[in-house]
Amino acid sequence: MNTTSHDTIVYRLAQVLIKLNRGEKLDPQQLADEFGVTLRTIQRDLNERYAYLPIQREGKRYFIDPAFLGKLTIRDIERFASLAGVRGLFPSLSDDFLRDIFDARMQSALLVKGHHYEDISGKEGLFRKLEDAIIARRRIDFDYLKAEAAKPYAEVEPYRLVNHNGIWYLVGKDGDRLKTFAFAKVSNLRVLEHEFEHDPAIDRTLENEDGIWLSEDRKEIVLKISSEVAGYFRRRKLIANQVIEKELEDGGLIVSARVGHPNQVLPIVRYWIPHLRIISPEGLQVEMEREIHIYLEH
Repeated sequence: MNTTSHDTIVYRLAQVLIKLNRGEKLDPQQLADEFGVTLRTIQRDLNERYAYLPIQREGKRYFIDPAFLGKLTIRDIERFASLAGVRGLFPSLSDDFLRDIFDARMQSALLVKGHHYEDISGKEGLFRKLEDAIIARRRIDFDYLKAEAAKPYAEVEPYRLVNHNGIWYLVGKDGDRLKTFAFAKVSNLRVLEHEFEHDPAIDRTLENEDGIWLSEDRKEIVLKISSEVAGYFRRRKLIANQVIEKELEDGGLIVSARVGHPNQVLPIVRYWIPHLRIISPEGLQVEMEREIHIYLEH
């Protein structure tokens, strides 16, 4: 499913759910006309994608159980639409899970960045166990595969399961440091009995961070972007924590990014060669060019 089709589905599902939440009784044919889709598509939405909800039917019209009216927030609605539109993205996306998303606690467990995903079939139980630990604010022990050997971690405070560029990561506080763990490398998870004190500042950090490189020691990288590709960077952030500092007379851009690791920027610069150049810090452009020369020589 491409981004455009995904966004179209999300929009339709969100709008229909907003109508249901208002107490409207919906005629499938009218919805099909409104969203420019077939009657069969709308019927699939109502009978399959919304099958997890307390929807009732009266003649041709569908409506939500009055006991549930007005209880969904816009965030709940957008989240449901997104999840129902990309079921394969979530390893534990069961009927119970879709009901759970109307519990505000579930919103604090997951953070999705991107529409593609890795195949982690067989680890659905572990995924759900981590979700539960995050929601309950319970510390965890686990083993983590690192350099072909398992390293034990104890008393980690789990904050989020983050999907970034299709890969799932666990973000947790290990001692005084916030760390990122690739979910696929986590094993032997044990959820401990004692809870931890949740820090809202960490949630804000994760919400505002464009990537998964978490570091308090951030460095600013400044780039010059040529006019030929500047439009792509104006339309959306292609670099983690991207800020457009200046628009140049020739149509180019000066862009900055505060990052925890140069690898948040360098792959993008390499991808857009020769249209991007690192201005600051001094030496980073030279170092990148040196690595490219070594690669070409081999």
